[in-house]
Amino acid sequence: MRIEFKGAARTVTGSKHLITLFNGKKILLDCGLFQGRAAVEMNDNKNLGFDASAVDYCILSHAHIDHSGAIPYLVKKGFKGKIYCTDATRDLCEIMLVDSAHIQESDVRYTNRRREQKGLEPIDPLYTIKDAKTALLQFESVKFEEWFKIDEEVDLCFTVVGHILGAGAINLKIKENGKTHKLCYTGDIGRQNHKIIKNPKPFPQADYIITECTYGDRLHADLSHSEGRLMEVVHETCVVKKGKLIIPAFSLGRTQEIVHALDRLETNGRLPNIKVFVDSPLSTNATEIMRNHPECYNKKVLDYMKVDSDPFGFNRLKYIRDVEESKMLNELKEPCIIISASGMMEAGRILHHLKNNINDKKNTILVVGYCAPSTLGNKIARGDKEVKIYGIDYEVKADVMTMDEYSAHGDYEEMITYLSCQDPMKIKEMYLVHGEYDVQLNYREKLEAAGFRNIRIPDLNSEYLID
Repeated sequence: MRIEFKGAARTVTGSKHLITLFNGKKILLDCGLFQGRAAVEMNDNKNLGFDASAVDYCILSHAHIDHSGAIPYLVKKGFKGKIYCTDATRDLCEIMLVDSAHIQESDVRYTNRRREQKGLEPIDPLYTIKDAKTALLQFESVKFEEWFKIDEEVDLCFTVVGHILGAGAINLKIKENGKTHKLCYTGDIGRQNHKIIKNPKPFPQADYIITECTYGDRLHADLSHSEGRLMEVVHETCVVKKGKLIIPAFSLGRTQEIVHALDRLETNGRLPNIKVFVDSPLSTNATEIMRNHPECYNKKVLDYMKVDSDPFGFNRLKYIRDVEESKMLNELKEPCIIISASGMMEAGRILHHLKNNINDKKNTILVVGYCAPSTLGNKIARGDKEVKIYGIDYEVKADVMTMDEYSAHGDYEEMITYLSCQDPMKIKEMYLVHGEYDVQLNYREKLEAAGFRNIRIPDLNSEYLID
């Protein structure tokens, strides 16, 4: 069989890995969007790199848009097969993909107004809400930890990988020419001792492993101190400076972790008497889905729910869907916490909150997740003194702080711990994806020190033959 890397190759978005059997059958692992302004400007998402109609199955590791967001486009371009994922991933994709389509349509409306002014022809969105809803009809969910026979040649098993609700490592048994190839695609690897969901679990011994390395060159701060550090930032901003704490956060995963941390502080009587807002319709919907999947929670959260039945809600917390309510937050003069999407600060309501608060030294912007190099979030996190928001330059006067404890990606020690369930001598090849190239080189050295061998770093569109 052949493995081709059509995305997340020496970069961190656009995950697409295409397996082709000798008989021509094609299995696509993830189908994500390339993210970041540069990718959009270059139209990276217009070219899948393969014939969508020739793909037989798509298997999805989790619901994040850089892994799932191109699925409606895949279907639009002719894919007719099933899309396999876990129950929670399917539920999340019902809101994530429709929201992504809404963004595509909104962006094109804005672009076409500018094109019209220049006398240019209008363009179409990558896909529409109708396309997203059509794609959702092809989803089929599979239980964790159970082998599922896709057909006579391919068996599938999802194992818990942490990261976000419903995320699963994709384990495949592929039979061809009298051999059985055992392949694992880890997807994104979560943290050890996650605050809400179950920790990553061991997966069956594999011959071939495709694995991420977003944080392959660093160690995260200890999660056990995260609530204390968050409390310090809240106190300094809202009590001492009497300002606003702006937290850009991914709608899925990061928002719920921050909210749960604040919920615990409130329950323990430590949270100051301030209002907290989650200003994102998608975050609100994602939180509702998270409430509906307690089977994914770890024991610590289940025990906490015996004291507080809602781990994602308290009296001074308000979820905002309405646009007018969102705009009213800009007029609010009192100290408060605003959690809003997107996490990389590239789109969504967070841009309005940054625009209205970034040049006030009383305020704090708290970065709690990975921001790709070309994004506004990366520029703010690295300390740029001036940034563009909606094409206008803004001086960064607000304090900028970073807490990588809340990253959904494991650091290099956590990823190697996850992989330690494998016998390195039985792994024929390992492929590193979903990481910047210099990080991948660093991580490969650490993996080799841990005993792993034959580690490849695929470039975009590179392919590898497996006998």
